[in-house]
Amino acid sequence: MPYRGVAPALTDLLGGQVQVVFANLAPSIGYIRAGTLRALAVTTATRSEALPDIPAIGEFVPGYEASSIFGIGAPKNTPAEIIDSLNKGVNAALIDPTFKAQLANLDATVLDGSPADFGNLLAEETEKWAKVIRTANIKPE
Repeated sequence: MPYRGVAPALTDLLGGQVQVVFANLAPSIGYIRAGTLRALAVTTATRSEALPDIPAIGEFVPGYEASSIFGIGAPKNTPAEIIDSLNKGVNAALIDPTFKAQLANLDATVLDGSPADFGNLLAEETEKWAKVIRTANIKPE
């Protein structure tokens, strides 16, 4: 059943309205640690460093992997010097030990790099999921 965000999905899960939700770990991790939500598995290729006792789905469904990517974008015609400045600032934040620890606590893996690196990652993910859509013969409603 589609939801308009993870908050209502988790609310219904915690309230017993639904039995399973696929959600990013960050909004769920507090409930998991408090014992009010039982994680069955993580969908990343490997176990979470933040919750190492939770198996990865790939451990019992070989080849399964699905993860989220979060990044910062700018309008297409943004001047290169502004993009470079933003990229340097973001990469500096991503290596800050305190910030990096906060992200790790939420099971976020830091991928620093250039705007081209991020573009390549997005292109790879787009093709991966396009293949899934084609193979499953999924059509828009």
